[in-house]
Amino acid sequence: MKSFTRRQFGKTVAAAATVAYAGVSLPKFAFGEPLPAALHYPDGFLWGCATAAYQIEGGAKDDGRGPSVWDTFSHTPGKTYHGETGDVADDSYHRYTQDIELLKNLGVGGYRMSVSWSRVFPTGKGQPNPKGIDYYERVVDELLKNNITPYVTLFHWDLPQALPGGWQSRDTSKAFADYAAFVTKRLGDRVHHFMTTNEFTCFTDSGYRDGTFAPGLKLQAAGVNQVRHHGILAHGLGVEAIRANTPSGTQVGMAENAVVYVPVMETSEHIEAAQKATREGNAPFLTAVMEGKYIDSYLQQEGANAPKVEPGDMQAIGSPLDFVGLNIYVPLYVRADGSAKGYKVEPMPASYPHMASPWINLGPECIYWGVRNVSDIWKPKALYITENGTSSDDVLSSSGSVEDVDRVMYLRNHLTHLHRAAAEGYPIKGYFLWSLLDNFEWADGYSKRFGIHYVDFKTMKRTPKLSAEWYKDVIAHNALE
Repeated sequence: MKSFTRRQFGKTVAAAATVAYAGVSLPKFAFGEPLPAALHYPDGFLWGCATAAYQIEGGAKDDGRGPSVWDTFSHTPGKTYHGETGDVADDSYHRYTQDIELLKNLGVGGYRMSVSWSRVFPTGKGQPNPKGIDYYERVVDELLKNNITPYVTLFHWDLPQALPGGWQSRDTSKAFADYAAFVTKRLGDRVHHFMTTNEFTCFTDSGYRDGTFAPGLKLQAAGVNQVRHHGILAHGLGVEAIRANTPSGTQVGMAENAVVYVPVMETSEHIEAAQKATREGNAPFLTAVMEGKYIDSYLQQEGANAPKVEPGDMQAIGSPLDFVGLNIYVPLYVRADGSAKGYKVEPMPASYPHMASPWINLGPECIYWGVRNVSDIWKPKALYITENGTSSDDVLSSSGSVEDVDRVMYLRNHLTHLHRAAAEGYPIKGYFLWSLLDNFEWADGYSKRFGIHYVDFKTMKRTPKLSAEWYKDVIAHNALE
């Protein structure tokens, strides 16, 4: 069947309408004009996919890799869906060339991957594991051979189990800097884009406050705030280490799932409320990094539980970045009100629609407001969407296809709103879809599929879904058609 663009489809509808309704006066809007032209992204816009080491690699005990907190957590009864672990995951440790072929077939320009800290330093520090770093050199070389630019994240939650105290210890922040220095010195001649950490709140709050992620602790407020501080301190020390060990011009950033506050209406008062909420709602993490300080409202709110800060900490934490990566999935809606705070976060009604994962509420305008709010408040040099995607109840049909129309709907709507941000001149440089593959989805195990390639976890066969075909077309045209 011939593939029609939106413009061709509009012309076809208009022509058919002329025959079918000859002599009948109909609105020109409905039948007399083609549908809008394709939404083209700026020249040079980077399209990519994202993954994380523990979620895809497997090879948990291969070639000297040490255990991470996620190995321990997932092997603890009751912590993950059906006790599932990342021991094998997608077996990408042994199949990375196959996965890079999938990337090549999509036509992506970039691949956001992460390095397993415990694969490189089995105990978190001390002597590096040669086979561990050699693996990542092979992956990078294979990407470059296929004209795919690697964007490397140094920490995506898989903290080496052997580090005493984990993120409760300030020494872990220093160990991260040493690890960052080693990896970037080895890869920095070929990798020119590094991210320090991924999603502060997930490895701090979810791991040390809520207990739902590794290491599964439930600390009191003071302990949680100190863990948060050690997390952003690791980022800051990591930035310094990367700059000291890579060539001039290396781009350094982070990937953060900042809370995205969307104004309930696009009026000046609600927009101002959303921006105020953005700054205050992200105070322990993104705000502290971008401003090099904890804002007064956060310190007042936490009182005696506020983190203990040593001299030089905030200077490191506020190290200038070349780009900010935003992982964006869902909105929180905000309205201005007459309270001292100046805004109110609206609760989601029970009827609010969501995707297969209950936490993924539909609100595609969040990707626009995430970019706009961060840009307007902090004026970063460049922004990337470092994650965006959704789970779907994917089913492999008898013909061997996966028709994930709901994922296509989700992606199309988000990219339409991202186009608005680009068209308005915000410094959005690229987009990494989450994820290339179905994978180990942390506490959800293998029950939630986020990939645009279906993975049979028994045979490890990869099958492109409808969403992969759709994304390939977007990349080929640099546009939504």
